[in-house]
Amino acid sequence: MIRIDTNDAAPIYRQVMDQVKMLVVTGQLKPGDQLESVSQLSARLKVNPMTVSKAFSALVAEGVAERRRGVGIFVAEMDADQADKDRRQAPSHGLTEAAALVVRMGVDPDEAVKLFRKHINDFEKKQRSQKK
Repeated sequence: MIRIDTNDAAPIYRQVMDQVKMLVVTGQLKPGDQLESVSQLSARLKVNPMTVSKAFSALVAEGVAERRRGVGIFVAEMDADQADKDRRQAPSHGLTEAAALVVRMGVDPDEAVKLFRKHINDFEKKQRSQKK
């Protein structure tokens, strides 16, 4: 579920945090779900365990996760207002990267919007077909 992009300028711990938050905001991780252990995730991602520990500690500090002594890290119940705020902000990171790519490549903004709409429509069709 969590992947590291070595080309991303964001630090690895931040990538882990952002992806866990995205999984929570999109409902793929629900309150009470247990996160992978620090050792499991660091081994799978091939990163230093302290990096994962730093990400998890920050998620706990932000109230996204809770630490259960001797058991692990779990998704916390989120305040409804905070969950709504996070849900509205979630697409921003990906859209910023997409906008930067469009500008760097010199793509006409109107063409980029059309392409984005096409991707949304294609994704919605795929989602509907998977639910059947």
